Amino acid sequence: MKKIAKLSLCALAGAALTSCCTDKAASPGYVSREALASGFVTPPDSIQTSVYWYWISNNISKEGVVKDLESMKKAGINRAFIGNIGQDDVPYGNVKMLSDEWWDVLHTALKKATELDIEIGIFNSPGWSQSGGPWVKPEQAMRYLASSETRVKGPQKVSLKLDKPVDQFQDVRVIAYPAPKGDGVTLNASNASVVSAPQVAGIAKVIDGDPKTSVDLPKDGRLTIDLKAETPFTARSLTVRPAERSMSMQGELQVKENDAYRTLSRFTLDRLNTALNVGFDPYAPVIVSIPATTGTDFRLVLTEATGSAGLAEVTLSEAPRVERYKEKSLAKMHPTPLPYWKDYQWPAQPVVDDPATVVDPASVQDISQYMAEDGTLTWDAPEGEWVILRMGMTPTGTTNSPASPEATGFEIDKMSREHAAAHFDAHMGEILRRIPAEDRKTFRVVVQDSYETGGQNFTDGMIEEFKTRYGYDPTPYLPVYEGVVVGSQEASDRFLWDVRRMVADKVAYDYVGGLRDVSHEHGLHTWLENYGHWGFPGEFLMYGGQSDEIGGEFWSEGELGDIENRAASSCAHIYGKRKVSAESYTSAGNDFGRYPAMVKPRGDRFFSEGINNTLLHVYISQPGDELPGMNAWFGTEFNRNNTWFSHIDLFTDYLKRVNYMLQQGLNVADVAYFIGEDAPKMTGVTDPALPRGYQYDYINGEVLLERATVKDGLWTLPHGTQYRILVLPKLKTMRPELLAKLQALVREGGVLLGPAPQRSPSLEGYPDADARVRRMAAELWGGVDGKAVKAARYGKGAVLDGMTMEEALAYVQCLPDCEVGADVPVLFGHRDAGDEQIYFLTNQSDARIAFPCTLRVTGSVPEAWDAVTGAIRPLPEFEDDGRRTTLPMVLEPNQSLFVVLRADGAGAAHRDGTANFPTPVRVKTLDGPWTLTFQEGRRGPAEPVVADELKDLRLSDDESVRYFSGSVRYETTFDLRGKEKSGRLYVNTGQVGVMAKVYVNGKYAGGVWTAPYRVDVTDFVRKGKNTLVIDVVNTWVNRLVGDSRLPEDQRETWTLNNPWRPDSQLQPSGLFNPVVIERMIAR
Repeated sequence: MKKIAKLSLCALAGAALTSCCTDKAASPGYVSREALASGFVTPPDSIQTSVYWYWISNNISKEGVVKDLESMKKAGINRAFIGNIGQDDVPYGNVKMLSDEWWDVLHTALKKATELDIEIGIFNSPGWSQSGGPWVKPEQAMRYLASSETRVKGPQKVSLKLDKPVDQFQDVRVIAYPAPKGDGVTLNASNASVVSAPQVAGIAKVIDGDPKTSVDLPKDGRLTIDLKAETPFTARSLTVRPAERSMSMQGELQVKENDAYRTLSRFTLDRLNTALNVGFDPYAPVIVSIPATTGTDFRLVLTEATGSAGLAEVTLSEAPRVERYKEKSLAKMHPTPLPYWKDYQWPAQPVVDDPATVVDPASVQDISQYMAEDGTLTWDAPEGEWVILRMGMTPTGTTNSPASPEATGFEIDKMSREHAAAHFDAHMGEILRRIPAEDRKTFRVVVQDSYETGGQNFTDGMIEEFKTRYGYDPTPYLPVYEGVVVGSQEASDRFLWDVRRMVADKVAYDYVGGLRDVSHEHGLHTWLENYGHWGFPGEFLMYGGQSDEIGGEFWSEGELGDIENRAASSCAHIYGKRKVSAESYTSAGNDFGRYPAMVKPRGDRFFSEGINNTLLHVYISQPGDELPGMNAWFGTEFNRNNTWFSHIDLFTDYLKRVNYMLQQGLNVADVAYFIGEDAPKMTGVTDPALPRGYQYDYINGEVLLERATVKDGLWTLPHGTQYRILVLPKLKTMRPELLAKLQALVREGGVLLGPAPQRSPSLEGYPDADARVRRMAAELWGGVDGKAVKAARYGKGAVLDGMTMEEALAYVQCLPDCEVGADVPVLFGHRDAGDEQIYFLTNQSDARIAFPCTLRVTGSVPEAWDAVTGAIRPLPEFEDDGRRTTLPMVLEPNQSLFVVLRADGAGAAHRDGTANFPTPVRVKTLDGPWTLTFQEGRRGPAEPVVADELKDLRLSDDESVRYFSGSVRYETTFDLRGKEKSGRLYVNTGQVGVMAKVYVNGKYAGGVWTAPYRVDVTDFVRKGKNTLVIDVVNTWVNRLVGDSRLPEDQRETWTLNNPWRPDSQLQPSGLFNPVVIERMIAR
């Protein structure tokens, strides 16, 4: 029966592979072939090439912003996001932000943008992250729960003043609980001795109870600390408090048993990043929970410590503590820009052996009513020792940044709609009030860059909302914020899970959703990067889902982009957003050394991952006439002063065509990887790994719970996006509401891969929720254990576990969507536009490659659509086997190409002798002579130079040529006689340094900037004599190198960040390959 059921399911899935909607025009994403082709050749104005337009360190002028905008319009840039950025390494100008002069410049910019019809977005606060300014009051700021502790003994009438833990403080609750057994019992100077190896002077400071004293670790980063108790001591937790300095180290706690040391726990202490945006407790201690262990000799082994490492306190305690509570309460967050999927997951803690050592939640008393406004507590303390916590909120201290000093203030509370709206009114609202509506018609976008302002763990009204959300009162569990175990270790962890999940939900709905809603009220919409590099407390998919538009980012080199763009595209695909932006081609170093061909492969990679709305990084406003002008340590120089900006339309035309095509129809992905319900979360995990030839998205619990259905055996979202398999991560937890929804969807035909959950992660509904999870998991997974049994039908669907993705995809008969050889460096993306299937292919190597490509489409005719030129032509050589279409492909180095398959019921094979990629035949080599005319005012030759052969300008003996940066006009003539003019003719320049525009007989024919460096000149040449002009632009590097060899008073260039020196290597420049006339013929 199982075999039959499997075949039946596969048949259903197989039918879905090639099924077509009866009414194509009514299908999601449908677009006619004619409309598609027209929009590709000449993309409509709705296809935007955007820039981050940075006004750096108050260096702006009215004349400068007008010239900036005019240059953008000419370059094909039709959207600009203004960011007022303060950089300490850029000298500050005279136009202070928010001054009258600044408002005048902003008015000028918005008015000019309106005249030019350039859409404007404005960062919703000074700096690029995130939402704050000098108008934010402490009680509106991001805040965390802090407390002061007082101990009293009852029974007695207590009358005392409770300290505030900090000056800026808003009371939340005063609570009291009986001191548990062992509370405050530690190994210290009164009951233990301490020695170290090697011997460190003052090592006793680590057990003196004073966190202000500390010792330095040896320079080699290794230290062993032995703690010897006078009498047997039972330890349940270890607290390691570092000295207040940047450091990291590895730790291992051991106990001596039978003359040998046994390891109790290994841990990492990482406090290298002490910035507030990765934790409002920069030097937070590390807390380790261990099973109750009795001994007299304990050892702490520290290794791999950084050179400046030091210890303030090492505390072995009889009382259990919540392990890593600082991290779990967001007081200390991941220290690098890329927190991966597991970085906010923690292992289960040891079960406490003695219930008397933990706080019973029923014993916790809310005594807030007994404290007067001045902090005086008057309370009848019951018998016993009581711990009193005065708990309240205080600002995390994070500010909007990087911003000029006069525009810097607290970051707004990310968990409050009210405060988000107040922030909007103070900044965006002031823009709307000050600048007349008729002068800001194209100001439409409120911009939120990547989140970089750290966590918060409390807000106004949180206790009441928590009760409503989770169905239990958090008040008894508030001591958990201080590491106190309440109920049990598991209950304490579950409470903190609920806190983090609530923070993530409110950051999404109250902050992002709040700014969206108030923006809509004023006719604006929001744009958001849906992740955060520093201290992101949210869940990236839900966070982005509440914004109107979303974006990722990538740098031209390095890791940044590896997770951000999939985060953005997945969010768009599951929430039904058509456009997926990316802050594109940013960088550091190699100033002025980059150009479009160099950065193109990186961008193409992320087009294949779903990016389809390019945002260039960065256009820095140029207030004056200096060249190359204002720059910063970051970004590719997409501004009017760059040498190749006059030719950037070649690049923006390419970007617009790619963006246009990738915005059509619906994204095609076969697998949805569920990210789990934990928070914070900045990315998902692809486990098991997806084989080549398929695409995937991440998906979250909210979308599955509220939006997902199953149609024809496919997981289906309201806007039409579908997946064949839903993959669960290797987690043991899932809330029962979500599991119930998944059970219903599998019953309706969905296919699920992954392990069965064992319990809920939340304290909500505990322990009944766990029982519900176990019951539903037993029903849904049945006998599937991932080992002996890996698949079983459930209703119309199936549950799989223990399979590779290859096995799971074979189970549902899901063939690869785009199959190329294992060693072929080609990436792909796929859009379904109804009658047209659109595949984007990108060669990620610098070599020409030929390969067969098999696409999961049948009954269609393939065409090649070249986004560099806008050319569309048939691919006549292909084979259709009734399931897939295979065609021979050729891609030049780093070339990309669209393969568009048009449904027409085509036959099984087409071989009419015409090749898909005709072989070019040389008609004529243009040997010259060439006349070179150098751009005026750039220290090049004053008179035209005649050259008999083309060679790299950097190799010239003439320094005015060798160090030239700018535009060089190459001109020559050639004759076409008789049959030479027949067929399609092309000018092939070979690789150029770095971009060129080609003119034939006075008419513009096209440009070259990336392989194959070929321009179709058929319609421009004539029989007989022809004139060819090639206008080439290089980079600023050679001039900057040349000027560095001159005395400063003789240099004509100026820029802030200039790494180029007299011995720096020059960049290729001009034409340096033979220029040939070619004809295309079939092979």
